[in-house]
Amino acid sequence: MKNKNFTVIGGGMGTYSVLFGLKKYTDKITAIVTMADSGGSAKKERDEWGLLPSSDIRKSLIALSDVSSEDSMLLRRLFQYRYSEGSGVTGMSFGNLFLVALTKLLNSQEKAIVKAAKILKIKGRVLPVTNQKCDLIASYADGSKVIGEHFIDEPKHNGEIKLTNLSTKPATYATPQVKKAIEDSDVIILGPGGFYTTVIANLVVKGVVDSIKKSRAVKIFILNLMTEYGQTYRFTASKFIHELDKYLPIKHLDFCLVNNAPIPGKVLLKYKKFHAVPVVNDFEKTTPFKVISADLISGKTVRKEKGDLLLRSFIRHDPEKLASLCIKIANLV
Repeated sequence: MKNKNFTVIGGGMGTYSVLFGLKKYTDKITAIVTMADSGGSAKKERDEWGLLPSSDIRKSLIALSDVSSEDSMLLRRLFQYRYSEGSGVTGMSFGNLFLVALTKLLNSQEKAIVKAAKILKIKGRVLPVTNQKCDLIASYADGSKVIGEHFIDEPKHNGEIKLTNLSTKPATYATPQVKKAIEDSDVIILGPGGFYTTVIANLVVKGVVDSIKKSRAVKIFILNLMTEYGQTYRFTASKFIHELDKYLPIKHLDFCLVNNAPIPGKVLLKYKKFHAVPVVNDFEKTTPFKVISADLISGKTVRKEKGDLLLRSFIRHDPEKLASLCIKIANLV
């Protein structure tokens, strides 16, 4: 295991879960995260400070951070701290503000991420998929378009309308470090997370898919637990794969992990008003990749942070369950 390079592509809490689980097994981890975030604190970072959004960077840094001492745990909690009062900072995390300040001091967001990684003593590294500013552009079946990750993720339009294409404006390109990390990988993990706004958002950055195709790594796709209104309304497992194939041909996929544990009834009731249902495994017996159906749900209750202004999931993947499966797969090949 020590000689195998793991690359996790995504963003948000889905990637956080994978990273948090993996770091118990290895420190050869690269997290590649989307830079298309436009909601919450990201809007302030982009519009007022002219920076790339740092929320997904922060989450990945925290996931990989050291937890071996009381001081390291306190530092970790500090980076997670979200302001719930105060004009202009309500809803923002200390970690985001720290990264902004560090960027200003070092005159480089890239250097700020590296320095923050050292301060948090992370296992592995975190890379923004691109250093270019961009917006996601979603096209829908009715001919309409929506600009901006936040408005795709939390739609003001009818979220039942099918999303037919995702792109970036302007066209963006993966950094050389990102392409090399992917091509040098032994295991590549996609998802889970907002299907279009975190997973596909990385794949539409030019150079990412080509690098995945070139890589000889084992490629694993982790399906979401629930559908998302505005992104994957009424999607089944096979529908996710059908849509993924438009951006990354599924002949390059080796494994797909899908949850088979029932979602607690009280959680389903919460999701009902958001038009979300569990992702159903409707794969046929023969697929071009191996399907692993297992209990992937975390038993922990997700509580909304005080001051958090964005919609969040009510149930999440279990980091240990995900990591142990990915490690088993890595050991088999």
